[in-house]
Formats: sequence, C-alpha cells, structure tokens
Amino acid sequence: MTPASPSNPLFAYPAQAAFHKPVPKTKIYQHGRPSQRVRDLFVAQVDQIEWQYKLALETLNLPASPAVPEIQIFAIHLRGPALDDDVLRCIDKAIPLPILFHLQHGDQVRVAAAYKRPSEADKKQWVISPVFAGPWQAATEPRPPLPLALNLEGLYTQLLQPLLPWPARPGESLKAQIERIEQIRQQQQDIRTLETRMASETQFNRKVGYNARLRELKRQLSALSDPWKN
Repeated sequence: MTPASPSNPLFAYPAQAAFHKPVPKTKIYQHGRPSQRVRDLFVAQVDQIEWQYKLALETLNLPASPAVPEIQIFAIHLRGPALDDDVLRCIDKAIPLPILFHLQHGDQVRVAAAYKRPSEADKKQWVISPVFAGPWQAATEPRPPLPLALNLEGLYTQLLQPLLPWPARPGESLKAQIERIEQIRQQQQDIRTLETRMASETQFNRKVGYNARLRELKRQLSALSDPWKN
C-alpha cells in the first residue's frame, strides 16, 4: 500500500447511511475469482467482512453519476495488522462500485482504497488503481463529519484525497492526479533500478551514461512531484 498524506481520512458517516450487513467470503470468491494464493490470504488475514455504509442518492440526497453511482464503506476485521493488497483488489473486482475499506485490528483502524472508475473502452468494466492507505488510528478517535459536496462524484474525490501521497495540483481532476501519482511511482522505481546498475558497473563510460540518465530521471521526477506545476 502507498502511504498516505497526513490528512485524516476517517469520517463520521450519517446514521441514515448505515447498512451493517455481513459479506460472506464465498460471495467475494464467486465474483472476484481469486487465485488459490489470494484465497489463502483471505483465510490467513481476514476474519470478517462487513458492509458498513452505503453512500447513495437515497441515503445522502446527493446526485449520482455513471462514474460514481454509489460509494460503499466496507469494514475488514483482520486477524493481524497485515493485509495484502491483492485481497482488497479481489473485493474491488467482485463489486463494481467505488469502495473505501476500514481495516480494523484490535482497537486500531486505518482507511484504504483504490481509485475505481469505469473503463473508457468498456463501461461495464472498471479500472482499478493501486491501493492507497492512511495511518493506523485509534478506533475511538473523534471523526469529522463528511465533507460538503454537490454530488457523489465530488464526495468520492474528497474521501480519497486524504489517502493520496501527493496533493492535487490546482484544477487537477482526481483521475489526472492518480495518473500523475502512478507516473511518480514508476519514476521512483526506474531511479532505484538505475542506481543499482550504477553501483555494480565497472566500466567508466557506462557509468557516465547511467549518471546522465539518472539526472534526467530525477529532473522528471521533480517536475511530476511539483504540486503547483500545470
């Protein structure tokens, strides 16, 4: 999971949005079609799954859209403090709606979510980003009310942004912000790979070439990370 920004991602959801229905793992397996490895992770890491809240037109009186018809809040009661991202990805694949996960272990809770949007090529399919997660917090810590929004799509943006490790630029859409974050992560990986190659390279001419490439990658990374650059 990608570590989050310091903003508090935990909110107090209104009573009228409460759902509180158990979600059998078998239902997730049926629709998410996990591999045996992921099934084993469910058994080892997940105690129970609860559908806690349903944020929708009928519960919040906020207009829906094709991109965000509803927002679901799932509580994942863990057997230990660790949860593999592939477990959350399986649940996201099984349920074609935006989901925020409250991971609960003992008296601690953290929020995790992937950004989900309908595919531009096939509206019946969903594109799922990597998982982002907030810090562990005391479950009893006071939570602010939901942020003000004109529609569910705007609310979804405000629920996800506290989880993101780089803030949005002025006027940047959530989709564009996520795409930029993914580019930053790829640049960071490319830099680590190149630094490893440089450390083991013995030929001077190759080291010079690697160093020039490394400077360019770092320049690109700085530009991508700049919160004010358009």
